[in-house]
Amino acid sequence: MRAIRLLAGLVLACSAALAVGFAALHARAAPASAPAPAATATAPVYVIPLKGAVSPASASFIVRGMARAREAGAQLVVLEMDTPGGLDASMREIIQAVLASPVPVASYVYPGGARAASAGTYILYASHIAAMAPGTNLGAASPVQIGIGGPQKPDALPGATPASAPSSEPAAADTMARKQMHDASAYIRGLAQLRGRNVEWAERAVREAVSLSADEALAQKVIDVVAPDLPALLRQVEGRKLATAGGKASELRTRDAPVVTLEPDWRNRFLAVITEPSVALMLMMIGIYALIFEFSTPGMVVPGIVGAICLLLALFALHMLPVNYAGLALVVLGIGCMVAELFLPTFGALGVGGIIAFAFGAVMLIDTDMPGFGVPLSMVAALSAMSAVFVFGMSALLLRSRRRPVVSGADTLVGSRGELLDDMPGAPGQEGWASVRGERWRVRSANPLARGTPVVVTARHGLVLEVVAAPSSAQSTPDKGA
Repeated sequence: MRAIRLLAGLVLACSAALAVGFAALHARAAPASAPAPAATATAPVYVIPLKGAVSPASASFIVRGMARAREAGAQLVVLEMDTPGGLDASMREIIQAVLASPVPVASYVYPGGARAASAGTYILYASHIAAMAPGTNLGAASPVQIGIGGPQKPDALPGATPASAPSSEPAAADTMARKQMHDASAYIRGLAQLRGRNVEWAERAVREAVSLSADEALAQKVIDVVAPDLPALLRQVEGRKLATAGGKASELRTRDAPVVTLEPDWRNRFLAVITEPSVALMLMMIGIYALIFEFSTPGMVVPGIVGAICLLLALFALHMLPVNYAGLALVVLGIGCMVAELFLPTFGALGVGGIIAFAFGAVMLIDTDMPGFGVPLSMVAALSAMSAVFVFGMSALLLRSRRRPVVSGADTLVGSRGELLDDMPGAPGQEGWASVRGERWRVRSANPLARGTPVVVTARHGLVLEVVAAPSSAQSTPDKGA
């Protein structure tokens, strides 16, 4: 009976929990399903923050956030920006999403002290509404070529004489720099014409890397609004009619609209970590070293699993980053040479060559025009130094182990002492038996030896040992087996 009562109580408790759950779900769904409130409710405003460099992780987060806002029926998406710029591919992915969005997008440089430099300026120009908070700035949108020679000089403005350019610059480098400059200039010019903003200043931001404060940008019609905070921005854009993708026009009712702020989830945070070039390089190194360790000592299992995971994560990150494949090949070649140094007697040649190849490859690995987004030189120097210490340390240990006497195998029998078990006449081809290390071995000797004579092994030929009579001082101490 007691068990039945306990079971009945459990069933009642589960039923009550289910009833409460269904009631909660019904209460949450009621406002959305009620026709009257839905007709009068104000569509929400979605806020998507863009903090830090424009990267594959931030582009994925923004594109997914805009899709979520569209599905929720939002009337406006606000990109809160504070960025120094970023990768060209990620910037274009965001701009394409903005231009194709059926929901108007307002780019808002916020809070005070924030900036929309380089890629941020392009995104600002592509948005339906461009806004800034007091104390912010935008501009400096020139493409920068990263290399040993440093940044390339921007092209002159239209109207400048060709003689103003230095004639000593290589023609190929000059052509590449001009191609990048003209492409970036045409891109931002098209965005400015699309949104009816200041075209001349947009080209100057690319060609001369100029910047503007919030008030100057408003005065020169680069932006539409200067607002100290988000509520002020929503009040100022109230009633504006904006044309979105497909020519659809919408009128904003944002004064009292509910605000939904999206935050990066664990996926975006994880993606942001592994797509950091320094982290991707370290993951690749750990993966390769761990796999080599697993292959050299089979059965450890853990290094193989860790190495495979790290290498796959590194390849995923490098797939999303603008990788210079020559740099990647140099990194792999360098690691391979450093590992080969442990197994081949090259007296440091492979190790030094591998470190040099790795250092050059790490510097060249990320092909980007954003300063600071590649692998820092300090990180390259630290990884190269650690690799050098590891390679030459392991080589020293291996060399020391080679100098130690042999303690196992067939070669350890040479020099061992034993005792004859048979008389040996010393005739050619005559063999006898001896006890060496507690084992019976067939032996032969060039000299006649009597049974019980202590002997010393001088050579081994398969299963036959060459022996001679042991010195008289050691006749009483034959080696014993373990």
